Parts: sequence; C-alpha cells; structure tokens
Amino acid sequence: MSTPHETVTVETLAAFGDAWNRHDLDALMSFMADDCEFHGVAGPDLLGRSFIGRDAVRQGFALAWQTCADASWTEAVHVVHGDRGFSECTFRGTRADGLRIEARMVDIFTFRGGKIAVKNAFRKDRPPFKA
Repeated sequence: MSTPHETVTVETLAAFGDAWNRHDLDALMSFMADDCEFHGVAGPDLLGRSFIGRDAVRQGFALAWQTCADASWTEAVHVVHGDRGFSECTFRGTRADGLRIEARMVDIFTFRGGKIAVKNAFRKDRPPFKA
C-alpha cells in the first residue's frame, strides 16, 4: 500500500501534462520511475513502439517534438484510481511536411512508488490534414 507521499494524484497528472506542453523533457522524466516504460501511439509492436528504461523513454518522449515541433496536449481530463490512472486530451501538432494532426487521445498509466512506471498512449487514427 502506498503512503501519502508515494501516491500519484490528479494534480500529479496535470503537472505531467503541463510539462508536455512546455516541452520540458527533464521535468517529464522527474515523474517517471527508474524502470519506466513508454508505449507509443504507433509502431511495429502490439503496443505500438515500446521504449523500456529511462534512456529509451527519454528518447521516445523527445520524438513527439521531433515529429511535431509545435505539439500540444489540451482539454485534459485526469483520473487516478489506486495504482492506475488515465489522461484524456486533444493532441495537436504540425508535421515537418506541413500537415496537421488533431485527434483525441488517452494515456493509460501504471504507478509505482509515487512515480509513473508505464505510460501507454492511444490516439484516434484521424488522417492528417492541410493546415
């Protein structure tokens, strides 16, 4: 059972989302457990593309801004229930080819020791469009 200082809250997830919108990689990693995992919205595996371990997760997170330099996550709703939680939001970003992505998405989290151990991302498969 987690003690109060080891509990992830809705406010924790809101702060994590704020770090995404600031494009603050160091802040994002401060929320992640040492043995963290990130499963991206797309990729060759059953869970999309998986990044396992702090260095790989950091690289995976950085790909969001390499793909869409103006990436943002807005209109967020956060839920925490014990050692699980989710954040639902709208992802917006412009790719290097000028096409725009806007789609609702959900991150499903597993928490351990007051940190995010697993971030599993899902996004609606909406085709990019001209900005």
